[in-house]
Amino acid sequence: MHPAFSVVFFTTATGAGYGLLALLGVLGGLGLIPPDFWLGFIGMGLALGLIVAGLLSSTGHLGRPERAWRAFSQWRSSWLSREGVSSVLTFIPASLFGIGWVFFGRTGAWVTLAGLLAAVGAIVTVCTTGMIYASLKPIAQWHSRFTLPGYLIFSAMTGSLLLNALLQGFGIDSNTLLATCLLLIVLGWGWKLATWRYNDRLEIPTTANTATGLAGGTVRSLEWPHTEENYLLKEMGFRIARKHGAKLRLIAQILAFALPVLLLLAAIFLPWPLAAIASVLAAFAQFAGMLVERWLFFAEAKHTVTLYYGR
Repeated sequence: MHPAFSVVFFTTATGAGYGLLALLGVLGGLGLIPPDFWLGFIGMGLALGLIVAGLLSSTGHLGRPERAWRAFSQWRSSWLSREGVSSVLTFIPASLFGIGWVFFGRTGAWVTLAGLLAAVGAIVTVCTTGMIYASLKPIAQWHSRFTLPGYLIFSAMTGSLLLNALLQGFGIDSNTLLATCLLLIVLGWGWKLATWRYNDRLEIPTTANTATGLAGGTVRSLEWPHTEENYLLKEMGFRIARKHGAKLRLIAQILAFALPVLLLLAAIFLPWPLAAIASVLAAFAQFAGMLVERWLFFAEAKHTVTLYYGR
């Protein structure tokens, strides 16, 4: 039993991709980043590549991937469907912005508008992804005030580090962006620690007694309702030893937060190309750390249905 890697990679890759796309749309559209062909080509390619890779990996989580298109029809009631619709719609202004900024080397007018709309679409899509989990009342670790802001913070954090690595790679030094990256990392680190603190102290009011409506004693499960593992037990009833959880939390903090901070601080004082190398390493380390953090996000969540299995 383990959380599906397809979903772990999906949330990590799309979060970073949409964060980078939003920053490129705003900064590039407003002319704060020069419309260099290779800078724009690699930047937009990286952002859209991460988004597409994440979306494609999410279909591997489906029992019948060929029916994924049906999810788009439930946008009135499903956050998953709204995520799919918003992700597709975001590609329209993102494509227009990429054509104008990258291939025509233009800013202003319709290019700026397309860039801003792409940024708005990216933010909305990240919100819908966060709401998929925040709206699930049976999973108390997700149905909290920390989930949605966490998705937005981590998207901005990972996207800003990718943008910084990209600019540093092209010899464009920006202390403002470096300072923003450091602030976002500190914010993300603090938010993650607060989330873990909240979840560790979480007292779930539902018990086997309240779930079954039985009183007069302690309800215990004599045997499972079925003979084989099901979807909820595999992905929302995962058992992780406390010592392993603590070790993985430490690894996530080192890779996603502590190491990037040290590398970015070094980049401030190092000459190019050492600063560029440090920035790229920071982005890679953080992406790896966020994969661990996202794995814990799913592994540490418990669905209320596990009460029926004596857990």
